[in-house]
Amino acid sequence: MNHQTRLQALSAFLKAQRAKLLPQTVGLPVGTRRRTPGLRREEVAQLAGVSPTWYTWLEQGRDIKVSKSVLDCVATALQLTVDERKYLFSLALETGSGTHTLIEELPEISPSLRRILQELRFCPTIISDRRCHIVGWNEAASHVFLDFQSIPVEQRNMIRLLFTQKEFQRLAVNWEHFVRGFLAIFRAYYGQYVEDEWYGRFLAEMKEVHPDFDRLWEQSEVSSAPEVLIEFRHAKAGKMLFHLTSLQVQGSSDLRCSIYTPAPDSLTESKLKQLMERSSISSPDRSE
Repeated sequence: MNHQTRLQALSAFLKAQRAKLLPQTVGLPVGTRRRTPGLRREEVAQLAGVSPTWYTWLEQGRDIKVSKSVLDCVATALQLTVDERKYLFSLALETGSGTHTLIEELPEISPSLRRILQELRFCPTIISDRRCHIVGWNEAASHVFLDFQSIPVEQRNMIRLLFTQKEFQRLAVNWEHFVRGFLAIFRAYYGQYVEDEWYGRFLAEMKEVHPDFDRLWEQSEVSSAPEVLIEFRHAKAGKMLFHLTSLQVQGSSDLRCSIYTPAPDSLTESKLKQLMERSSISSPDRSE
């Protein structure tokens, strides 16, 4: 992400967060003649204890001097979560990890992580990198989602697959809710790796090719590890309920392990077992 793109991302984020807040929720009078949703810029400035001009310039994406202490006041005024604060600081202070020089090849999965994939037999699990490229999965994931092995390596990006593969679009009962969870993770990475220009190119491509992406991206939140209950309507197994747990794998590769655990008070696990037993897939190890 180059300097100007970073400032544009900061501007869009601040505007979106300001629009979410209602005057009454922050102790301000509602008043009249509000032409836009949420707070006014001068109200955010008042809550943050900064000048309206300075905050306006910040939200406009101007190249101005900022400090951690003042940004912390802005974050408090906008009621940002921990992940949203990190995102704000990364964009405003350009405090990304600076790992844009990393080798472009997909990271390899360690033997121990591969073993974990195998042991999570009835929990569909996907391993992805910081760009949401899928680098590994287990047999259960192939049954519930799709055969990732049949997807060309360069196309195995989770964000792209959500918009291009009809299997995903038919699977999730609430497809937009399903997508927003991944976009929240992707946005957290986007803020963390502010110097990686790949993100800008990828976002531009997605917005151009998929009209729904732009709207969902602008509405997306920031979360490094969302935990949600997801309902699927599987073509062969019917209704399935999973708890999604997203875990960060420690190490230099910055891998993420997304585990879909069958809801305990449902028939999901038994349906998954039957689905795997009936499968024509003969290999016991479908992980990559």
